[in-house]
Amino acid sequence: MANKVRYKTKIAVIGAGQAGLSAAYHLKKLDLEIGRDFIILDEAPHPGGAWQFRWPSLTLSTVNKIHDLPGMSFEETLTDHETSVRASAAVPHYYDLYEKKFGIRVYRPLKVENVYLHEERFYIDSSKTLFSAAGIINATGTWENPYIPDYPGAELFQGEQLHTRDYKTADHFKGKHVIVVGGGISAIQLLDQISKVTTTTWVTRRPPEFREGPFDDVAGHNAVAMVEERVRKGLLPLSVVSVTGLPVSPAVEDMEKRGVLKRIPMFSEITKDGVKWDDGREEKADVILWNTGFKSALAHLDPVLPREEGGGILMAGRLATKVAKEPRIHLVGYGPSASTIGANRAGGAAARELMKTLGMQS
Repeated sequence: MANKVRYKTKIAVIGAGQAGLSAAYHLKKLDLEIGRDFIILDEAPHPGGAWQFRWPSLTLSTVNKIHDLPGMSFEETLTDHETSVRASAAVPHYYDLYEKKFGIRVYRPLKVENVYLHEERFYIDSSKTLFSAAGIINATGTWENPYIPDYPGAELFQGEQLHTRDYKTADHFKGKHVIVVGGGISAIQLLDQISKVTTTTWVTRRPPEFREGPFDDVAGHNAVAMVEERVRKGLLPLSVVSVTGLPVSPAVEDMEKRGVLKRIPMFSEITKDGVKWDDGREEKADVILWNTGFKSALAHLDPVLPREEGGGILMAGRLATKVAKEPRIHLVGYGPSASTIGANRAGGAAARELMKTLGMQS
């Protein structure tokens, strides 16, 4: 790629999910011209961010609240107001209409593979095209970086090991004993569906905490604040969901009645035929389904992203989007803005602060 043309811009937005589209919207509102002053690069083949890859059974009735992007309501884009609409169809449709309404042109599918410094500019090498930019708003989220903890014996297991992102439908598991690992919302949703077609064992590292009552805006902002406090200290972020607790829904109440929510502590090793605990107890299994979350997809920024001891990133700025030791990089969709609760406001803050850093704003 050494002989290819490298296109020059002022700001590169990497990722076109909720956080990336929000940042692009605010950059336009600040009178920056898309294509000349900033560009948006996205790995996915179509609009919709990670939503386009979610399992078909995830509907608007089972997903967490879909937060509006700035300037356009999600509700107004729904052609079918029934809650059975697939999230993997409804949200990408919303993002597609949003891009068209605000003239947000996204270069896709285009995977950013490496970012490095050259003469005080960021050189951005993608799978197809080369770019350079004075500043970066990174909004790559977590979907491309699923996390599966390393357990002794994992390589010995003769069954299937899958992650949340591999899930399609419960029918795949019929006739198999499935060990569902994880205590988050996705784990509960998949445990519910799979337990209706086959036998399951539910294991978690910590006892799950169920939350009574509605998860309102105040609770959401409190959860975001807890995550923000960590990244401002340079610590690895916790997921927002991990500090909110699990909502008690009708589905959860039904699972309780069916005896599905009998949680077992985490096993200590994986065997050829299943899993084993410290006390010698063994459980045979055909599938281990890891609902153990995701980590921020930031590998492309490794050459330019200062890390703290322990792997965290010291964050600063009004909404903790600015990398303190490299203020020309903002991370939206990281830490407190990793959920749609914080992504919109973070996109606006990152746009304004980065322009100021680059001397583009009085």
